[in-house]
Amino acid sequence: MSRRLPPLSPLPCFDAAARHLSFSKAAEELSITPGAVSRAIKNLEDQLDLRLFERETRSVRLTAVGESYAQAVRAALDQLAAATAVATARRSDLTLNVSTSDGFAGKWLVPRLYRFRKAQGDIDVRVSTTGTLTSFLGDGIDIAIRYGGGKYPGLSSEFLADEEVFPVCSPRLLKGAQPLRTPEDLGRHTLIRDSYPIDWKAWLSSAGVEGVDAQRGLAFDSYTFAIEAAVQGEGVALGRTMLVADDLAAGRLVRPFRHALKAYASFYLVYPPEAIRQRKIKAFRDWLFGEIAPQRGRA
Repeated sequence: MSRRLPPLSPLPCFDAAARHLSFSKAAEELSITPGAVSRAIKNLEDQLDLRLFERETRSVRLTAVGESYAQAVRAALDQLAAATAVATARRSDLTLNVSTSDGFAGKWLVPRLYRFRKAQGDIDVRVSTTGTLTSFLGDGIDIAIRYGGGKYPGLSSEFLADEEVFPVCSPRLLKGAQPLRTPEDLGRHTLIRDSYPIDWKAWLSSAGVEGVDAQRGLAFDSYTFAIEAAVQGEGVALGRTMLVADDLAAGRLVRPFRHALKAYASFYLVYPPEAIRQRKIKAFRDWLFGEIAPQRGRA
């Protein structure tokens, strides 16, 4: 059966413009002129007889049909890129590019990565922790550990683990002149904050604690640094099940209270479907699930 396909050459321009909501930024990404991007998208709209963007004086925005079409085009381009990588991969191409968050990399992945290197010594690993949602097509990423709802159109998504959020601190804070015994005692201690969406305000509210200023204390962009500050006794941080498991097991951190707040999202392993045919990606996927299985068994 014959396929009705759009003109293929404008699709990368459309995808880049849809992601950036800017013809000039799309042009910068693709190393062409903004005029070339504009013409490519106009050609695509004419061929489809659809308006994909609303042009405004200094900006563009996707129409409703443009939004849904952009998601489908992005997924198709990711799949095409992955299939091309598989088809053209050389046996010597053994560099694995992994994307994940700063917290997952620093508190879970890196302390275990030596075991993957020991088992797969010919595979070089590069870990990216940019904090932005990576594009498998544009960023050269092979596999990602994402925190979210698990639905990533056009990509394979495998559940890794749920998590809960709860206060953690150095064992030293349980003693002394102002010991931590109840959640209300947090008002006399430094709260350590980070960029995670579930913050102290949410946890304190869930625990029924009032009168504690959730905005004071130490603040870090990096979850890894926030937890290290807690280990050093600088205050109380919000621990996340997987990411503080090693520190709790080693006694570097303790849970002063049992109350925990269920997180709104989970960890997922995400990759283009065709990519699993590559040995380096399948090896990492299988190793990751082997490492995470004991923690899931204890959950």
